[in-house]
Amino acid sequence: MDDEQYAAGLRMLAEVGASAPEAMIDSLREVSPELGRQTIAWGFGEIYARPGLSPRDRQLVTLGVLTALGGCEPQLEAHVDLALNVGLTREQVVEALLHAAVYAGFPRALNATLAAKRAFDARE
Repeated sequence: MDDEQYAAGLRMLAEVGASAPEAMIDSLREVSPELGRQTIAWGFGEIYARPGLSPRDRQLVTLGVLTALGGCEPQLEAHVDLALNVGLTREQVVEALLHAAVYAGFPRALNATLAAKRAFDARE
């Protein structure tokens, strides 16, 4: 893997105020350290850093996709935190998750909203 791309991913995570990318890497260290590195290098150093969408807009997309996928509540909590860091308000996050209910279904929107509540509570 390109160390420059990994460093770019860490810079992007710092720019958007990610609280603990090292914790994600550490959680994977014993089973797949490369998955942690790729998440940072490719996910944030390559894709997230692309021009065309602001970090705020990227977080709206991410919230919608994670809600639609379902079963991604730990990642959703982390991205709610990032969404707040890049300028979305709690009300906008909640509204985005409510909007997702129409397309992803109520159970997934409910689970996403409860994950958002945990993220909100963690910030207090």
